[in-house]
Amino acid sequence: MARRYDPERRTRIIDAALTVIAADGIAGLSHRTVAAEADVPLGSTTYHFASLDELLVAALRRCNENFVQALRASGLFAEEGGGERRAAEADLAGELTRLLDRWFAGERGAIELEYELYLAALRRPALRPVAAEWTEEAVALLSRRTDPETARALVALMDGVCLQVLLTGGTFDAPYTRVMLERIVAGGVGAPCAAAPRSASSAPDSCSWDSATPS
Repeated sequence: MARRYDPERRTRIIDAALTVIAADGIAGLSHRTVAAEADVPLGSTTYHFASLDELLVAALRRCNENFVQALRASGLFAEEGGGERRAAEADLAGELTRLLDRWFAGERGAIELEYELYLAALRRPALRPVAAEWTEEAVALLSRRTDPETARALVALMDGVCLQVLLTGGTFDAPYTRVMLERIVAGGVGAPCAAAPRSASSAPDSCSWDSATPS
């Protein structure tokens, strides 16, 4: 019997890899577990991805694409066929805060999956160029609204916010994030912390992210 042509098989294998990692972590990833999840022969996974690093690169790139697509769809940037005025009038710090707020309002596991792949680059050099792609693509987009140095600082802050919230089990503080993003946009990152909207009972070091509230 002739083998059935399956043009979507590579995509299904990547999706299956993401499912396996979400359930069992990178330690649970193997060609065999991915083949079982994707319901394809084991040889299909090794045909499309000779090594697990190749599969992880594809999975991380998929996650990068998801975030960049969300950034493009945020209303911050003019698109072909119009939209220049809408992009120019958009509040950069406010829109970025709303983007992160929507992200954290979604499934927490999806965010943890993306950062697990992102941080895997610490031990897997093959992933580092792909991890850098996320930064460069986000900086390139934000540079359409500000200068490249400010864009890079905005990306660094958003990345740090996400990592701290995820690693401490805290909650996303949208008002505080907006204030910090506004300071970067305005070039006033050295302003006193008291400008952030906090309660009167906040401790003097309340610039740190609140990790007391479990997710």
